[in-house]
Amino acid sequence: MRILIELPSWLGDSVMATPAIENLIKFYSQSEFIIVGSEISIEVLKNHPNISKTYILDKKYFSIILLSRKLKKFDKFFSFRNSFRSNLFKFFINSNEKFMYKKNDFKKNHQVEKYTKFINNSLKTDYPIGPLVIHSNQFLRETVKLSDKKKPMLGINPGASYGNAKRWYPKEFSEVVCALSNKYDITLLGGPDEKEIAMDIQKLIEKQGVKNYQNLAGKLTISQLIICISNFDLFITGDSGPMHIAANYKVPTISIFGPTKSDETSQWNNDKSIILKKGLECQPCMKRTCPLGHHDCMKLIKAKDVLSKIPSLSL
Repeated sequence: MRILIELPSWLGDSVMATPAIENLIKFYSQSEFIIVGSEISIEVLKNHPNISKTYILDKKYFSIILLSRKLKKFDKFFSFRNSFRSNLFKFFINSNEKFMYKKNDFKKNHQVEKYTKFINNSLKTDYPIGPLVIHSNQFLRETVKLSDKKKPMLGINPGASYGNAKRWYPKEFSEVVCALSNKYDITLLGGPDEKEIAMDIQKLIEKQGVKNYQNLAGKLTISQLIICISNFDLFITGDSGPMHIAANYKVPTISIFGPTKSDETSQWNNDKSIILKKGLECQPCMKRTCPLGHHDCMKLIKAKDVLSKIPSLSL
C-alpha cells in the first residue's frame, strides 16, 4: 500500500503533527509512506525510518499540478493542511481515498490533540496521543558548533516567522542574556529573516561586555537547528517552531506568548515548560501585527518577568 502525507506548512505545526503521523504509520505498518510539504516542514520527518521519499510542494499552482502527476497513484492520501492550494493538490492527486484536516472540526483543543483526532476519525480508531517524535540526523552533529560545555547552554530565540506581533524586544532579551551570562554560555538563534533582530541583541550584549555567546541566526539548516536545540539546558523563546523542537527534547523552556493561543500552540508534554503572557483583554488577537498599535501583549513583559520564572524550572 502506498500512502501520501501532506504536512502542515509551518515548522512547529509539523512537529505537533508527529504523534498523529506515528499513529498513522502504526496502523499501516506494512505500507510505503511518502511525504510532501514545504521546504521547512519536511525537515522534521525526512530522517524517519518509515518514510521512503520526501517532496517539496511548491506554492505555484502549476508546480502543484506537475507534482501531483509525477507522484502517480496512491491508496490513501492524508493532508494536515486546509487551504486552497491543498484542496487543489487533493483534486489532482490520484488516490483511492483522500482525507483532509479541517480546523473548524476541532475547536478549543491543543493542536496536537486536533491532529490526533483527525487521524483517529479518518481511521475510525481511538489511538492515544503519543509523544512528539523527531528523528534527527546524528551525522550532522559535528557540523554544529556547540559550546565546549564549560557552562550550561542557554538558547535565545527572538524570532517568529508568523509575524512581528509574536516577537519580544531585543532590549529585553539582552537584559536576560546579561543577567545569565555568568552561569550560561549563550546561543542566539533565528532564521534568515531573523538575522537583524539577533544582531540587535548581539550589539546590546557586547556593549555590556558579554563575550561567551555565539550568533547562529541564519547560519543553520533545520536539521542543524534541531541538533543545536537538543543540547540546550535552558531555552527562552517566543511562540515558534524552535519552541516545539525544544518540547520534543524536554528542554527547560520559557515561552513568551503575545497574540497567539497558548492553550492551542504551547509546548506539548514538557514538564519543564513555563508560559509567560500578560492575559490582556485583547489577547489572543491572532494578528501578525498589533491591530491596536500598542503591542502591549509583548511590550509589557519585561526581562525581570522572565528571570523570575527560571527558579520555577528547578534547574
